[in-house]
Amino acid sequence: MIFITIDRSQSISLTQQIYDQLRNGILDKQLKEGEKLLSSRELASSIGVSRNIVLEAYERLIAEGYLEVRPKAGTFVAEGTSLSFIERKKKKDLSKKNSESIKAFIDFKAGNPAIDYFPRKKWAQLSKEICLHSSEEVFGYGEASGAAELRDVLVDYLKRVRGVQCRAEQIFITSGATQGLKLITEMLGKDNNSIAVEDPVTDEMRNIFTFSKAEIIPVPVDENGIDPNGLPQTAPSFIFVIPSHQFPLGGILSIQRRLQLIEYAQKMNCYIVEDDYDSEFTYEGAPVPSIQGIAPNHVIYVGTFSKILSPGLRIGYVILPEELVDSFEKIKWFSDRHTSSLEQLVLARFIKEGYLDRHVRKMKKIYKEKRERLVTAIQQNFQHATIIGKSAGMHLVVDIPGIDFQPALIHKIQESGVKVYPIEQYSLEKGKHKERIVMGYGGLSLEEIEAGVQLLGKTLNQN
Repeated sequence: MIFITIDRSQSISLTQQIYDQLRNGILDKQLKEGEKLLSSRELASSIGVSRNIVLEAYERLIAEGYLEVRPKAGTFVAEGTSLSFIERKKKKDLSKKNSESIKAFIDFKAGNPAIDYFPRKKWAQLSKEICLHSSEEVFGYGEASGAAELRDVLVDYLKRVRGVQCRAEQIFITSGATQGLKLITEMLGKDNNSIAVEDPVTDEMRNIFTFSKAEIIPVPVDENGIDPNGLPQTAPSFIFVIPSHQFPLGGILSIQRRLQLIEYAQKMNCYIVEDDYDSEFTYEGAPVPSIQGIAPNHVIYVGTFSKILSPGLRIGYVILPEELVDSFEKIKWFSDRHTSSLEQLVLARFIKEGYLDRHVRKMKKIYKEKRERLVTAIQQNFQHATIIGKSAGMHLVVDIPGIDFQPALIHKIQESGVKVYPIEQYSLEKGKHKERIVMGYGGLSLEEIEAGVQLLGKTLNQN
């Protein structure tokens, strides 16, 4: 018989404590098959609890088959109840992760929006209204393509702000752009698994393609976006581009290059996948319309509300040429059945009633001020630094001549209290961007931006 201990300070009931110890003892072979247990009265007396508590634990173990009662003999461990091996819990080494999370630093991560400005009150108000006044159908299963209310709203909204040409039937609501790109890769990669990808490109998107075992063909990118002259001679399944504010270099693809890209897609009979992740935030001039609006039959358009509103919202969308709608619908259904209906309806109201436009106008002013503060701080602390990328989005690229941002230096910078991201981290072909780093400013305060740049300058001057 194993030694049973009772801890009355725990929130776990006494019955559960006895049950757990006996059950684990049987599974771990501390109690052998056929071994006789103390009577309920004897065990209760030895550990100082009432007999009813022990009886309840025994009855549970008997009902589950761990114990058996033999008339006039007692209670025994049942046959076939111990594992042929003993499970040992694997312990993860969390010391490094914990130490990194404990140490605070100013993180210039690109793509982090200012979530402290999320319109909580209005979102909560709309959520309450929809929960209270919507029909019962809203709480059931929805369409794989998404709520009709949101798709209808997006047709008008995207035509107005991004020049997108589509019908509601071509729109699929996804759990962010990540899911959309994963499903696109799965759909188009069945017969041809090669993908032409901007280089450098966000590692998140590159990892999606790699996870799907796609063959990635890097296409050079400069300050003006992807260079169509670098596209492969054989047709890929699709070309992945971020034309409105390329990540990470920040270029905006010119109309000449856009037309070259479209002509290539037509000639090769492949698709362009256009990621339009933060095009709403342009601080000089008007935003450049989408490629999809020029060639809707050759472009799959991917968008998200993670950067405009909050990453926690997890609502994105994919707009497909009509011939791909049926195929995508099947894949989407098997992926998650449908995206959360209630949040879709809240977002539809939020857009339709003009709250999204107001939020974007507000955030443009905030992000523009943050960008200007970052540019000024860089110019004050780095005499020869060059700012790369258009005045848009929530990040910029800094080129500092003579500085090689290799891993050891990046680690040293982080030890000083600042986290920056080398362009080489996002490059498929290494060695072209050693002197460049990405600095995101969306999620930082003005004070953090200035302090972070000062710390960065101090560390680099010591190097």
